[in-house]
Amino acid sequence: MLDMKRREFITLLGGAVAWPLAAHAQQPAMPVVGFLHGGSAGMRTQFIAAFHQGLKETGHIEGQHIEIDYRWADDQSNRLPALAVDLARRQVSVITTCGGERDVFAAKAATSKIPIVFIVGGDPVKAGFVASLGRPGGNLTGVNMFSVEMQAKRLGILHELIPPTMVIANLVDPNFPPTEAAVAEVQTAARILGRQMLVLKTSSESDIDAAFATLMQVRAGALLVGPGPFFNTRRNQIVALAARHAIPAIYEFRDAAKDGGLVSYGTSLVDAYRLVGVYTGRILKGEKPADLPVVQPTKFELVINLKTAKALGLEVPPSLLAIADEVIE
Repeated sequence: MLDMKRREFITLLGGAVAWPLAAHAQQPAMPVVGFLHGGSAGMRTQFIAAFHQGLKETGHIEGQHIEIDYRWADDQSNRLPALAVDLARRQVSVITTCGGERDVFAAKAATSKIPIVFIVGGDPVKAGFVASLGRPGGNLTGVNMFSVEMQAKRLGILHELIPPTMVIANLVDPNFPPTEAAVAEVQTAARILGRQMLVLKTSSESDIDAAFATLMQVRAGALLVGPGPFFNTRRNQIVALAARHAIPAIYEFRDAAKDGGLVSYGTSLVDAYRLVGVYTGRILKGEKPADLPVVQPTKFELVINLKTAKALGLEVPPSLLAIADEVIE
């Protein structure tokens, strides 16, 4: 009788131990967000913070509600396809691509089912990422930075800063998919303004050095830096070379002007990362990328570095100063 009660107690105890373990095993796994980027993490701390802020706005905090699997190509774009395939094999809940078109092409090739949220500089419809801006229609949506469309406006700003007889050099990345469209925009605007343009193709650090050597040989009066992730990662090099050779230059993002560049004009990259975080969170809550319109920023930032202008001996027209969002003195 005593042995029977002991066996019943042990059986009950075993069940009590097994029950919480089984219950724990049945808890749903934490959703995983795949973060794919062709660049490196080092220069993008503020952007990752903005991405986290967007996720937080939709109730998602890394480590508490979601896991984020970061995959950085470290400026080696040939690594992107394998990194994207690896995320797809892991069956992450969403893939975010914030490094431009090449990242998106890699993610799109890796999966037609997993939702993809992107940041691109060119037209995502022309690139084949979405059916339309209002109704993307597939598994992709995101933010269009208007990088290509704003090149003509940037040229117009340089036109106001230097004499009309001076040549303006256009630094472009031939590996950036929207470059051809961007160059066409600039050339059309240059003809209207009566400006002579010199296109300089660069895709490596040494190419940039060579481009500045050519720029000095032809005595170009200013530099229009093209859009794309490559130039964002080489920002410090370009700003330093422009200062060394006393070349007025205009850039896409405000960080260049804050770091000593003459002027920047474009949308906010920090806010774009935040918006990607918001869309990622909304998809995690059940919304479909097909139904989420591509975000088109409505605020454009003009930042003028007067300290740099004075060093270059330039007089910035009052009309430009009046519309600047920030003047650095």
